[in-house]
Amino acid sequence: MISNASAKARQTKYCKAVKSALSRYGHATNSMLLNELRRIFPGLSATTVHRATARLADRGEIGLAPATKDGSMRYDANLKPHDHFVCSDCDNLLDINVKSKLLPILESYVADCQLLGSLTISGTCKNCIKQIRKERY
Repeated sequence: MISNASAKARQTKYCKAVKSALSRYGHATNSMLLNELRRIFPGLSATTVHRATARLADRGEIGLAPATKDGSMRYDANLKPHDHFVCSDCDNLLDINVKSKLLPILESYVADCQLLGSLTISGTCKNCIKQIRKERY
């Protein structure tokens, strides 16, 4: 009989494949991972990918990133504390490290409160800015 602890620690081929694909993407949704992994595992179900990402996130082997515009969960290969920049146009997500520089300024606006967690800053990425300029001219 397998104990509950060893069942949680079990590393299936799908978990390994999810971690590998996520490391290539940096940030990915279950849908993105499913599309990628179906090249290797054609019969792979969305449920299997969901269970693998949930298990990996629960164990701290992958992180959670800000959700997509449509509300889909997005996972993060980077487990170090960091912030994110999300493009309002293409929904691309970039890792940034700004909290240490901005924290004193932000805390001055919320007197006697301590800010926790990471920051997510939105705007328009350089690729979308180039595309917008190209369309205008």
